[in-house]
Amino acid sequence: MKVLLINGSPHKAGCTYTALCELAAQFQKNGVETEIFQVDPKAQSCIACGACKGKGRCAFEGDGVNECIKKIEDSDGVIIGSPVYYANISGGLASTLDRVFYAKKSFAGKPCAAVVSCRRGGAGSAFDRINKYFSISCMPIVSSSYWNSVHGNTPEEVVQDKEGMQVLRTLANNMTWMIRCIEEGKKAGIEFPEMEAKITTNFIR
Repeated sequence: MKVLLINGSPHKAGCTYTALCELAAQFQKNGVETEIFQVDPKAQSCIACGACKGKGRCAFEGDGVNECIKKIEDSDGVIIGSPVYYANISGGLASTLDRVFYAKKSFAGKPCAAVVSCRRGGAGSAFDRINKYFSISCMPIVSSSYWNSVHGNTPEEVVQDKEGMQVLRTLANNMTWMIRCIEEGKKAGIEFPEMEAKITTNFIR
């Protein structure tokens, strides 16, 4: 089993990374392999060119987006972490996720979760932004004992957020449980529901 942890912060070893490390440590205790993927803070934004349609790859290369798609595909679960900037996720992460989720073929049935790090406020809207990528992609969102946020202005302060750290450990335990349930279900012949052909509706007449 492997869970991909995506660091959407431009600071490779900052507060978001600290939160992801707490998750990684708990996953390790559960016998689950992890990898932390660093998002390029200068990632090109999506231009809706449509060149990725049906390919599972973005037309732009060199900023890690296609690598990210492949790593999500190869993982059993994914957790996306972001700092909170103006009550939203980081710009580099937004550009990356717009392209990842537009270009991907399917992440359906893959357990997922969002984690946000903030000094004080704005966590809720950033958390919601990440979850919208999941909920439009048929991905089961794993919950914890509280919303997945940690608070602090430095990595040292984040570690002092004892409740936040506990929420992350609980999240890791819950995702481990869900991945194992999915594995056992597959062994029993229970597969993810077959998808209908997509219907798109234009409200302009």
